[in-house]
Amino acid sequence: MTLMEAPTSSAALEKILNAARQKIQVTEGELQEARKRRDAIRKALRQEFPGSRSYVNGSIAHGDALTPLTDVDLGAVVPDPDHIYGPGKNGPTPLQERAAEAIRVELKADYGDLAVEVKGRKRSILVRFRDPVTPTHADFTADVIVAIDNPDGAGLFIPRYNGWDRSHPEAHTSMVLAAVKDTDVTYARVVRLLKHWNRSNDKPLCSWNIKALALDCITHRVTMLEGLQLWFSHAAEQLDRGETEDPAGVAPHPIKLNEDWTRTDVVRKLRQSLTVLEFALQLANQGYEVLAQEQLADLFNDEDMLPHPTKSAVLKEQADRSKDQASSTFGSPALITGINSPRERVNARSWSA
Repeated sequence: MTLMEAPTSSAALEKILNAARQKIQVTEGELQEARKRRDAIRKALRQEFPGSRSYVNGSIAHGDALTPLTDVDLGAVVPDPDHIYGPGKNGPTPLQERAAEAIRVELKADYGDLAVEVKGRKRSILVRFRDPVTPTHADFTADVIVAIDNPDGAGLFIPRYNGWDRSHPEAHTSMVLAAVKDTDVTYARVVRLLKHWNRSNDKPLCSWNIKALALDCITHRVTMLEGLQLWFSHAAEQLDRGETEDPAGVAPHPIKLNEDWTRTDVVRKLRQSLTVLEFALQLANQGYEVLAQEQLADLFNDEDMLPHPTKSAVLKEQADRSKDQASSTFGSPALITGINSPRERVNARSWSA
């Protein structure tokens, strides 16, 4: 079934999905505390590198953060008037060490147990606050990039161990914010749901890969169910062809998959998830809202976010559906767990224990 032939989304199912989205949405208290810590780091970097500019990136900057909030992303673009840093020149380590020490000094009074790590890091300085912004979580961290402008082209040079890579995180944030505006926030809401799906299904993709793929397919206002359909269909098709290229056209390499997943396995997971989602929509539009909710619960695999219906409610609606199928055909009734259900193919749960 093509996307255009997919059944129209159910208002009841959209309501269930919206309630689930609100449960995973970052709280205002988490955001305020995270921004306070991010601003303290920005202040330290501005003082250490006069004339530098800072940028924000990641879930807080993009408006799609989940709760519990565990980290924040930011960068400083350091002036290099003599062009002594960059590919074939000096590496980023001296700049990173200066930045790390500045962060330690500036934040020590407020966060005395702070730890700042540079050695062995691929790209970012890691700031461990050892003080969570969400009480249920163990810690809160910041990933800090020390970058320089690329004098010969678009974007920045960002660290790669003791060398440099091209990237354009400032453009990435601008592209995401434009998508949020153009879709009347649909983009951010669908991405938030997808990030949670990713987190509860062994993380086949990094968050940036999810967002980059969404930039191509969620381009106007849609329902969340329609947005999920669009994304799963597009992501499976694109990743079947190859890894996702940098949306800004600057990074020399595509976005890598998480190391525990092959591209074949990711595509299979995406297609299985699309099948479950489309079956949920089919059930909802046939009037079987309990069975539709069960499929959505299977998809997101998180009882706290979107619980399965009770076993008794599922069994009752299975029986109703079997009777309806029997009355519309002359053959034997087909149970929901039989050939008409994608569940056996996707190894999903039937109901909560």
